Amino acid sequence: MAITDWPEGERPREKLLQQGVSSLSDAELLAIFLRVGVTGKSAVDLARELLMRFGSLNGIFAADLATLSQVSGIGTSKYSQLQAIFEMSRRALAEEMQARDVLSSPQQVRDYLCLKLGSLTREVFVVLFLDAQNRVQAKEEMFTGTLTQTSVFPREVVKRALHHNAASVIFAHNHPSGVAEQSRADELLTTALKQALALVDVRVLDHFIVAGNTTLSFAERGLL
Repeated sequence: MAITDWPEGERPREKLLQQGVSSLSDAELLAIFLRVGVTGKSAVDLARELLMRFGSLNGIFAADLATLSQVSGIGTSKYSQLQAIFEMSRRALAEEMQARDVLSSPQQVRDYLCLKLGSLTREVFVVLFLDAQNRVQAKEEMFTGTLTQTSVFPREVVKRALHHNAASVIFAHNHPSGVAEQSRADELLTTALKQALALVDVRVLDHFIVAGNTTLSFAERGLL
């Protein structure tokens, strides 16, 4: 049955207008983006197929063109639109963090980091450099690969903090394994970085571990 044949209150677009965007499921949101389905499948059916195949919205965004194109109804145009939407979301969150005290909106930081790191298949270490008002002045991917004290160089982080005239920093890295738990190596690295930055009066506000849509905060765990 086509979506146009559904009761009005169950159609994703009408539901959004009547009840607000937060009332929609992931499949319904994705269906609005897709607009139309394929033969034998409504846009909602196609959206559900994508979510089942890729596991989540982040999984869909992380898929490359060749992989997405294996799904009937998804081609270059839809892939380009998905990537544009994903990038706009990241940029909108980044703009918000640059305009306000990030400590007053910690969920915003988590959301940004999940979008930035959650779907990556390799480990990436990111540093957010903040000013005295806790506004993000710069964001840098500083290291990739397995993160140990030998692959993340404290002196390089200190140099970039001084370059940005940062008053404080937030660290983040992802666990492609999908487990948002700190390792002993993560704890030792954080301690080494904190000690190095203390020498130049730069505070470490937090270190987040990101696994998909899940985050772990060192500050909340009392590990800083």
